[in-house]
Amino acid sequence: MANTTSGTYIFDKNFQIDEIIEEAYERIGLQPNAGYDIKTARRSLNILFQEWANRGLHYWEVANNSITLVDGQATYTMYRSSGDGTSDATAVYGVDDILECSYRNASSIDTPLTKINRSAYQALSNKTSEGQPVQYFVQRFIDKVTITLYLTPGSSEAGNFINYYYVKRIQDVGAYTNATDVPYRFVPCMCAGLAYYLAIKKAPQRIQELKLLYEDELQRALAEDGSSSSSFITPKTYYPNV
Repeated sequence: MANTTSGTYIFDKNFQIDEIIEEAYERIGLQPNAGYDIKTARRSLNILFQEWANRGLHYWEVANNSITLVDGQATYTMYRSSGDGTSDATAVYGVDDILECSYRNASSIDTPLTKINRSAYQALSNKTSEGQPVQYFVQRFIDKVTITLYLTPGSSEAGNFINYYYVKRIQDVGAYTNATDVPYRFVPCMCAGLAYYLAIKKAPQRIQELKLLYEDELQRALAEDGSSSSSFITPKTYYPNV
């Protein structure tokens, strides 16, 4: 007789915040007994997600969108939330960075734009020159991300688009009955990371072992994240003698 399986793949969909907190407390040998125990754990989980932003690109948070160009407008803004302002890209909030852009004309033909840094943009002699954009400069602020185009779109470009890929912030934890904005591959390191964060506050004698477990789980998840391609190129790092 064949083994009976669940036939489902939705554990992470139904893995609620309160269960994640309970799992983390069990890993440090404690049980949450008061409302503050749950509150401090939820706060730590939010901080953990923000710390992941410093761990490289998370491919499940990459999305695509377009901005409609306006005659004479070079800078376009995406806000952290609707309470911070109205984004130029319709209903797009929580943007962390712009990865790549193309200029899309009325015939839906894309022309890639080159991403430049602040120094290169500052060196441009006439930033008000109008025409088809060929470069873009991204600034990342606390409550918004801006993209500044060069050349500035003129009347011929107005109504066309900048099509871009961007990376979003991981969504806040929110209610205890929520699921997390995290793919199933990251569930083990999420639980391990929260246990480590709670140990800092409640079980300092176990900090080192839980940190090692967390870092190990996170490295495996990061290595598995992303999409494969037919080629992989690693640049050679050169350190000249000083």
